[in-house]
Amino acid sequence: MLFHLIKIHSIRFKLIASLIAVSLLIGLISILVGGNLLYQSVLDEANNRIRQDLNVARVIYDERADTVRLALAITASATEFRKAVASDSRMIVSEALRDLSDRLKLDFLGLTDARGRVTNRYGAAGPEKTPLLSANPLVLRVLEEHKTVAGTMVLDGDKLLAENPSLANQAYINVHAVPETTDAATRQDTVALTIGAAVPVFADGHPAGVIYGGYLLNRDTAIVDKIGETVFKNEVYKGHNVGTATIFYDNFRIATSVKDPSGNRALGTVASPEVTRRVLDQGEKWTDRARVLDDWYITAYEPIKDIMGKRVGMLYVGVLEAKYADVREKAIAVFTGITLAGVIVAIILGWLFTGRIMRPVSHLIRASAEISGGNFSPDVGPISKDDIGHLQKEFLIMTEALKEREKSQMAESEIRLIQSEKQASVGKLAAGVAHEINNPLTAVLTFTHMILRRKDLPDEVRSDLETVASQTERIRGIVKSLLDFSRQTVLTPEPLDINRLIEDSVRLLENQALIKGIHLSFTGDDDLPVFTLDHNQCQSVLINMIINALDATSSGGKIEIQTQKTGTADDSGVEIRISDTGSGISPDHMDKLFDPFFTTKEVGKGTGLGLAVSAGIIQRHGGTINVHSKLESGTTFTLWLPHQPINAHPETDTGQEDQS
Repeated sequence: MLFHLIKIHSIRFKLIASLIAVSLLIGLISILVGGNLLYQSVLDEANNRIRQDLNVARVIYDERADTVRLALAITASATEFRKAVASDSRMIVSEALRDLSDRLKLDFLGLTDARGRVTNRYGAAGPEKTPLLSANPLVLRVLEEHKTVAGTMVLDGDKLLAENPSLANQAYINVHAVPETTDAATRQDTVALTIGAAVPVFADGHPAGVIYGGYLLNRDTAIVDKIGETVFKNEVYKGHNVGTATIFYDNFRIATSVKDPSGNRALGTVASPEVTRRVLDQGEKWTDRARVLDDWYITAYEPIKDIMGKRVGMLYVGVLEAKYADVREKAIAVFTGITLAGVIVAIILGWLFTGRIMRPVSHLIRASAEISGGNFSPDVGPISKDDIGHLQKEFLIMTEALKEREKSQMAESEIRLIQSEKQASVGKLAAGVAHEINNPLTAVLTFTHMILRRKDLPDEVRSDLETVASQTERIRGIVKSLLDFSRQTVLTPEPLDINRLIEDSVRLLENQALIKGIHLSFTGDDDLPVFTLDHNQCQSVLINMIINALDATSSGGKIEIQTQKTGTADDSGVEIRISDTGSGISPDHMDKLFDPFFTTKEVGKGTGLGLAVSAGIIQRHGGTINVHSKLESGTTFTLWLPHQPINAHPETDTGQEDQS
């Protein structure tokens, strides 16, 4: 009795342990997979968002220059201002410049004559006593092109002093090296990044001067703070700004909302070498997680180009990664809590349920001992109404069940044997039908060639007979393709001109298209090399595709065929696009399109083999077929074939021979 109790409790323990193990396993998988998937989806969403935020930041940045350009253009177009410039009325010009500077809060503003000599600078010591030629890139560009110019430019210390003496001090920034850079020293830089515009001033249709102005971006907070307010809503998370923005000159920050440990703006800090290389050197947009000072951010950078198209800086936006990391940690904590709760529930329920389950099992154990002692009519206890009850019944009729099982297995074996014989018969029938069709086709082809040997045939009759012969050959190839589903046949590759092959195929179907009122056209790429392909099988694919397009296109529609060379010299190929304006293909049918015997045509008008055979032929040539379709808008089949020669003698796949 003790032995039985030990066994019962051993099984009970195993059941409970199994429930706990399953709960733990599912919980662990949920924590690992669910947490990672959730975190990855959050990161993907963050990356998408940061790319969009960078676009908004670029709009805000460019808007700064557009504001200056528009204001200058309005001033330059004013009749009184143009007359004042033409007559050198400096009082009127100075008043106009003062009003413009007060409204826009410009850092520099000036006017030159038609030769580029500065006549007025608002913010300088006073009116130019001795007009000097302006060295401002905006002015030089307008004088050269006689049209408005707006954008970014770099001004050195001398140019800043000339425009406005106070700008040189504002532009002064200490550049702090980072550990990854080779230059560990701190350097000083007074070169400034500015943004502005210049507009030509015309009087009586002739250039009279150039009005220009702009903002110094060094230490400027307007753009980066506006980005923070517009894009990130100035959101703060755990004492840190969720979103930050920075304007770089070269690779160091000249305007930023990034804060250093002391809470000051991190001016002069340097971007990482990887960012510098990808954005400044290679001119790429860069999106990835990156360490910005002491915190990790999901960042996006893009180059800033000056008015000459040269990369002079970078625009950056970043989102604090800690916010998303905390989402992951909270999700993992929730998953962990659910898992632990599941384990506790599994232990309680397991203990209760296994007690009820094991009672009939104990009766079966005693009955097994009685059978071992020679009693073949044991007492298995009350028959349960659950699965254990079925076990008890099966235990009582075990011998009869074994006999029934043997009979059932024999019947199943017979059914499998009959099915195998049927499959073999179908294979033989398919082969026989193919041979029976090929025999009369061979006779037709033979007699056609015999007639063609006659010398007295008219040219028109000879041409028709040659068409009969070529199409008979194609029919024989189509019959052979029925066997291509189950075994590989030998390809006969030869050098082919793809464009010539398509032209021949189109020529065969021109009359059919003309009868249906469909415009059938072909445009070939003149740079295609010679390909090594099986002529008959490839032509069969092309004709099948065109016929399908004709069937799907109504009168007045168009079918366009194009070829285009693809790839490099080592991996080149040709892309053949067959587009129609027909009824299109239902999305429900797209997955079944290349399945054998699948067709949407009426009974008797299609076997469903054409696309399947075509796909097999293209695949054996090492190519691919793709399809894009929209209901009532047409369908485009794209065939791609590689340029490298195919294997002319593939091994036959005997393992599929019975399917033919």
